[in-house]
Amino acid sequence: MTDTAEAAIDLATDLLHAAGLERTRAATTAECIVQADLWGIGSHGLLRLPYYLERMQAGGYPPEAELVTVSDTGPVVALDGGGGLGHWQLWRAAELAAERCAAYGVAVVSVGNSGHCGALGIYTRAAINAGYIALAFSNGPAVMPPWGGNKPLLSTSPIAAGIPSRPTPAIIDLATSAVARGKIAAHAQNGDQLPDGWALDAHGEPTTDPQAALRGMLSPLGGAKGFALAFLIEALAGGAVGPHLSVDVPDMFDDSDAKHPQRIGHLIVTVDPDRLDSSGNGAQDRIDRLANLVGEHGGRLPGARRSAIGDLPANTPLDLATTTVDQLIGWAGRLGVVVAPSADQPVMT
Repeated sequence: MTDTAEAAIDLATDLLHAAGLERTRAATTAECIVQADLWGIGSHGLLRLPYYLERMQAGGYPPEAELVTVSDTGPVVALDGGGGLGHWQLWRAAELAAERCAAYGVAVVSVGNSGHCGALGIYTRAAINAGYIALAFSNGPAVMPPWGGNKPLLSTSPIAAGIPSRPTPAIIDLATSAVARGKIAAHAQNGDQLPDGWALDAHGEPTTDPQAALRGMLSPLGGAKGFALAFLIEALAGGAVGPHLSVDVPDMFDDSDAKHPQRIGHLIVTVDPDRLDSSGNGAQDRIDRLANLVGEHGGRLPGARRSAIGDLPANTPLDLATTTVDQLIGWAGRLGVVVAPSADQPVMT
């Protein structure tokens, strides 16, 4: 179906547009989705597109949703996404945060009442490109119990950070559950068992069955400390932004919930390091040195291999699972999208 990043973006754009999303927004969303695949985060890549399309058609992600300003103090902006798909909405929020950071030295932009946005680290690129540090937070359906509990309370509670180190920026992107839920979905789709320690069933018992895990819960990363960090993220994305706490967010993987908007909260915090510099002229040099010391000490900079789509050749190969390919071809048929002749021989994994 597709063997290059460019072809994948074109197809995803066409599918999203055919499902009702305005073409520029569809293109931004498609780039964010394919970027996740190129970063090796397939759990948030094209594997998710069929779920997005299903929810768009059912009403859970109304394609006509607009991004509306609720309040604006200058450095702090609150936006309402109308329940729409989160990728293009959070991308715009990240751009706005970088613009406001240039004026104020710091900016906080929220997007409430939104949908799933994919890999959170993608939305740090606008800040990195401007030489700023960014933090991003989001919530989602409850899949993680409190430490010591046996009922889902928090989402995977992802957190991301972008740091403008030179010559290579650092991008941190992680779930505070033991694993991102999309990886559970990928294992379920491929019929693979889960490693021990990833998930719990609906009764709170450890399981390696991906289907039971999708109906159950995820273990927190690092035990009680992971839960505490997840609670902080939920307080920001669900509590402060909202309008839903994770316990109220419809599940993307539950067909019966497809018609209900998720009403997820996202938050972007962008900071100009030069405005924090106590010496007045050394912030960037210290950040660069810190990043370089990682390699000098035998390590690897977080996210060092996560190039932006614009930095990659259009013919960059893209590996896709056979099941994902088949689903996308099926959706192309349903939506009347013509698949390019060169896109019928995908690279399979």
